[in-house]
Amino acid sequence: MPMKIIASTCTGCSACEPECPNVAIREKGGTFIIDPKKCTDCEGHYDEPQCVAVCPVDGCIVKI
Repeated sequence: MPMKIIASTCTGCSACEPECPNVAIREKGGTFIIDPKKCTDCEGHYDEPQCVAVCPVDGCIVKI
């Protein structure tokens, strides 16, 4: 199930973008978005979504 960044809580720090093995995260309007067609929850790469692991804001990135 793909992940989603809650724009209202995203600080725009960009910590998540380079961690995505599927290049599913990009900047848009000062915040970041996840392409649900590319996001795989890091399955086959890591045990947990890396965007969630590095995000400094609790609850900013959630499953949709």
